[in-house]
Amino acid sequence: MSIAENIKSYNQKLDGTDCKLVAVSKTKPNELLQEAYDAGQRIFGENKVQELVEKSETLPKDIQWHMIGHLQRNKVKYIAPFVSLIHSIDSPRLLKEVQKRATQNERIIDVLLQVFIAEEETKFGFDKEELTSFLSSDEFKEMTNVRVIGVMGMATNTSDQNQVRKEFASLKSLFEELKSSFNALDNVALSEISMGMSGDYQIAVEEGSTMIRVGSAIFGARNYGTM
Repeated sequence: MSIAENIKSYNQKLDGTDCKLVAVSKTKPNELLQEAYDAGQRIFGENKVQELVEKSETLPKDIQWHMIGHLQRNKVKYIAPFVSLIHSIDSPRLLKEVQKRATQNERIIDVLLQVFIAEEETKFGFDKEELTSFLSSDEFKEMTNVRVIGVMGMATNTSDQNQVRKEFASLKSLFEELKSSFNALDNVALSEISMGMSGDYQIAVEEGSTMIRVGSAIFGARNYGTM
């Protein structure tokens, strides 16, 4: 199927849910992103800062650019002027840098807090205790140029659907706990749960995801040699 047909298919699958499609466009050339844009897609997710910046400079200005990959603190300054949402805030130090750069750009940057829900050591993120401690801190309450609007998590890469469902359910449960405890803070407005990719998005949607991140199933297999 074409890119337009793939996007239409996913939107039909998400119809009737609260879930949005994030088109993961890493390594894809601008002409393929333009095809997706012409088909109505407006949210694009990138993993690498340099690629995100380059694409934002040439593609339509009403695109919502999401940073979904692991973000290094020294790269935040490059995306701070325009990024719509950062999915991958995995430490207080990183959020502190986002706060600094958002202040310099006189804007409030929306972020998701990445939570470690998988059994794989390769994943990044807060655990529950770290997260609640951080959100309770005076340091966090003083970060007035960031707004925490949700959480993000990646399930274990496994064929065991019960395990994947358990991990997604745990993130949804934590989201509800955080919402009841911290939503009254000025810089918290919890509404988004980013979980689910091409292989497990159906389970994620059933467990309460509001954003799924889909790449190769829209654009085709990745070509890592292009960028």
